[in-house]
Amino acid sequence: MAVPSLGIFSTISRHSGGPAARIDPYMGYNFLVEIGGILGGGFTQVSGLESSVELESYSEGGVNGYVHQFPGQVSHPNLVLSHGLTALDALWDWYWLTTQGRPILLSGTIMLLNNQRLPVMWWNFRDAYPVKWVGPSLDASSDQVAIEQLELVHRGLVQTLPSQAMGAVRGGSGIAAQFGANAPNVLL
Repeated sequence: MAVPSLGIFSTISRHSGGPAARIDPYMGYNFLVEIGGILGGGFTQVSGLESSVELESYSEGGVNGYVHQFPGQVSHPNLVLSHGLTALDALWDWYWLTTQGRPILLSGTIMLLNNQRLPVMWWNFRDAYPVKWVGPSLDASSDQVAIEQLELVHRGLVQTLPSQAMGAVRGGSGIAAQFGANAPNVLL
């Protein structure tokens, strides 16, 4: 009896020669952020790792059962980086230059790490500059760390080929596995 293909799960089973190997998901707390070539430690949260394709609808004359949907522009929200406030104020300085009409565009990388703290997946963003800074909430009755947030506008995300290839090596059936060396380095 033929077993139906289940995408990534059948790929793992076929390559391992036995039952599907268990692949645990990566933990969301294990990451690093690099901006402008400087590895910034202490980021407590990153949000905005998103991309979506806007759809353009086309109603074909005489076809009433459905509307054609075609891919349009790709959009991505701003990245929001949260960081424990320290005496180093490089993030504030970067933001301040933008408020003075002199934005400095920097590219960077958000790296997801495995349990051994080795990068396993990463996303590059390019030509980013800060558009919003949020200072800490101060409360004398709290023992929470003072957190600042920096919101960055950017010109897209790229999940780099090495990151895609590592996923394919681990048994993924993504773009890198399907296209091999010709996998697109697609701007998200």
